[in-house]
Amino acid sequence: MDSDKYLEGQSMQRPPLFESDHFIYWKNRFETYVKAKDLDLWHIILNGDFPPLARNKETQILEVVPFEEQSDDLKKKLAKNNKAKMVLYNALPKKEYERIFMCKTAKDIWQSLLITHQGNSQVKDNKIDLLVQQYEQFTILEEESVNSGFTRFNTIITSLKSLDEGFSSKNYVRKFLRALHPKWRAKVTTIEESKDLSSLALDELIGNLKVHELVMEKDFEIYRDKKERVKSIALKAKKESSDDETLTSESDDEEYVMAVRNFKKFFRRKGKFVRQPREEKKSFRQRDEKKGKSDQKWFRCVIQINLTWRFLRTNSQQRSKRPTIGGSF
Repeated sequence: MDSDKYLEGQSMQRPPLFESDHFIYWKNRFETYVKAKDLDLWHIILNGDFPPLARNKETQILEVVPFEEQSDDLKKKLAKNNKAKMVLYNALPKKEYERIFMCKTAKDIWQSLLITHQGNSQVKDNKIDLLVQQYEQFTILEEESVNSGFTRFNTIITSLKSLDEGFSSKNYVRKFLRALHPKWRAKVTTIEESKDLSSLALDELIGNLKVHELVMEKDFEIYRDKKERVKSIALKAKKESSDDETLTSESDDEEYVMAVRNFKKFFRRKGKFVRQPREEKKSFRQRDEKKGKSDQKWFRCVIQINLTWRFLRTNSQQRSKRPTIGGSF
């Protein structure tokens, strides 16, 4: 439990732990930590150790003072050289410590870390060029949130500032507005007309856009729910119409089948569907002629069945062509 108070972020006794994958992030945190501890330590890391020099009282010239002749104030000042190295050692894992083991001063250690993880001047310039290109081509996708876009944008400008301390742009607000998707065009126009972009802070702009984003999301949900209700009503009406047509079609089919069945039944009674021998055809025609008057009644029935079947068929086709209730959707 006692060791927990020395964990990173819980005590000023422990510097931020080194992160090679997020070197710029660690570098900025480490710089802030050292400056908060002692400004002399950061001066040593950037410019080198304090030399064991003292001004000669007689000649007023700075001279190297042997350890035995050093004053207490000079010894305290020289002790900060080792404090600066110790701060770096405490922040580095064993793997990184092995790389800087041969470095004599805190400045050497710092420069070694910068060259290893940030690159020399040529590599640094290439990274700056790449980040500048990303800054110029930065755009926010249609489905991307304002917060997500701002995070990417902030990463680019933070990395640029860490690599090039002289980098500065007053067009952050204008650039972010231009990077928004066209669906934001109305809001962008409103901001441009009502705000002074030269004095508008980027954080204030992001807060304004987030509020508008919440309104847009709420309006979209209302529109989506309304659209789903209309679609549901249309599908229900279409299904009911389809069910009615199915029932009507089934009814027509039953009537048609019944008519055909009666039609066949009639001919079976008259012997039309039964093959007759050749020698019996003649006698059959003779019997048919004798029954001419009786057959006229049967033929009238056949004609009536045929007309009924045609009427049912035509009626069924006309019903199938009628527009449904939900057709307009």
